[in-house]
Amino acid sequence: MLNSLQNPLSLIGRLLLALLFVPAGFSKIAGFTGTVGYIASKGVPLPEVAAAIAIVVELGLGLLLAVGFQTRWAALAIGVFTVVITFIFHAFWADPTQQMAFFKNMAIVGGLFSIAAFGGGAWSVDGKRG
Repeated sequence: MLNSLQNPLSLIGRLLLALLFVPAGFSKIAGFTGTVGYIASKGVPLPEVAAAIAIVVELGLGLLLAVGFQTRWAALAIGVFTVVITFIFHAFWADPTQQMAFFKNMAIVGGLFSIAAFGGGAWSVDGKRG
C-alpha cells in the first residue's frame, strides 16, 4: 500500500517543505531593511549580501523544490543553508529558549537531505523529464 502512496507523499512532502521557505523569501523582500537589520544584529558580515542570499535560497530554491526541478540539488542547498543559519540564529547553548527552534530546524534538514538522497519522485518536473 505504501508503494502506491510514494508519489503523492513525495509531492506533499516537497510542497510542505517549500511552504516554509517560499513565504519566508517573499517576506524578506517585503521587509528587506528589517531583515538586514536583524541579520546585522547577529554579527553576520555583509548583512545585505546575506539577506540577498537568503532570498535566493528561500524563494528561488524553495520554488524549485515545490515543482521538483533540480530537486536533489535544491534540497541539498536549502539543507546546508538551514544548517548554517540555525547555528547562527538559534544557538540554544547561548540562549536556552532557542532549543526547540534549533532541533526543529535540524529535523527540517533531515527531510531536505532525504529528498536530496531520493529525489522528487515521479510527480515532479525531474520525474517527468526522466
